[in-house]
Amino acid sequence: MRDKTQANSAGPGDGLIRAGAIVFFIGALAALITVIPLFIGIKPFPTYMYGLSMLMGVGFLVAGAGVLRSVAAGRRQAREAAAGR
Repeated sequence: MRDKTQANSAGPGDGLIRAGAIVFFIGALAALITVIPLFIGIKPFPTYMYGLSMLMGVGFLVAGAGVLRSVAAGRRQAREAAAGR
């Protein structure tokens, strides 16, 4: 089966992993921006910025779902290959 798969082809779950990574990094950037006023002594940002920093967890969950989907597809392929022997 491996000989039929191209090296650059996207497998199941790859899109979720990429989307989760993007959402995670947006959340990490928002968290960094939210913490900066605490160090330089200016007025804190509005509450929605703290909400944006929660995107780190959302991105982590989305990427984790993509990994689980990829693992399930790999197990399915292995099971089909073993049954075909």
